[in-house]
Amino acid sequence: MLVVAVRSASLGSAILAIGLGMSAIVARLTRVLVKRVLAHDFVTALRTSGTSWPCVVTEHVLPNIWPTLLVNLALQLGLAVLAEASLSYLGLDPPPPNASWGRMLQEAQATVLTAPLGAVAPGVLLVVLVIGVNLIADGLRDVADPTRRRTR
Repeated sequence: MLVVAVRSASLGSAILAIGLGMSAIVARLTRVLVKRVLAHDFVTALRTSGTSWPCVVTEHVLPNIWPTLLVNLALQLGLAVLAEASLSYLGLDPPPPNASWGRMLQEAQATVLTAPLGAVAPGVLLVVLVIGVNLIADGLRDVADPTRRRTR
């Protein structure tokens, strides 16, 4: 909210604010995953054999961390949608040519007793989108995690 309040209420401000807020989570997770992979014996063997760091990172570290990062980024997408809707509901959204479910909910709040569909429709669609993204992330986890695969 601080980034959007300091800058003007625009789509760029909302993207910057949400991106800054979510980047710390992704950076921390990436650091933990990389440290875990670098602690394995095969990395020590690669470095002892003279393999360069770019080769170790691209051929061994990234393939081991991308499934977890992909699932986390999919989950972060649902949170980012909720954050944008929250900013829009509070009035810190881009000007009216841009559509937002948060603004729709805020505008429909005054007429919720006379026309409830105006508030129910964007709220339900927002919930369906976030649940759908979370289910996709769960499916990605099942596909990408080799320890969770079932044998037939």
